Amino acid sequence: MGFDGSAGTRGGSQPTGLGYRLLNVVMTPFIRRRGSVGGMNALLLTTVGRKTGKERTLPVNWFPGSDGSWLIVASAAGAVSNPSWYYNIKANPDKVRVEIDGRSIPVHPEQLSGSERDEAWRMISVHKRFSEYQEKTDRQLPIIRLTARR
Repeated sequence: MGFDGSAGTRGGSQPTGLGYRLLNVVMTPFIRRRGSVGGMNALLLTTVGRKTGKERTLPVNWFPGSDGSWLIVASAAGAVSNPSWYYNIKANPDKVRVEIDGRSIPVHPEQLSGSERDEAWRMISVHKRFSEYQEKTDRQLPIIRLTARR
């Protein structure tokens, strides 16, 4: 399955700027120690920038996949477009890794679609934050399954 998340025509503001970057810097060591933030599972996602070629690491909430994978949502807080990390994964899928439980794990990303996505969304949408993000925008929030590379 390819990455086909397209931008919508309405949505909230995507978190950006110095404040957002500082929050990520502050949260990174906390997530390394605890593995969660705000009562939700969190991991550190590393991608390679599609424009810069530089590694980018940021905290992302995750949900357990039925096969031991990690499911992440390209919500961008309900913005009109997907977050930059989504496009980085799309451009460089073979250079994605996660840091979780003190381990750095190369992963294979796959965007869910059809019934697989519907099933995952039923689990994710019970979290008020994510259902509110979906209500803000008319784009379908992409769900990415991250599976450890063998």
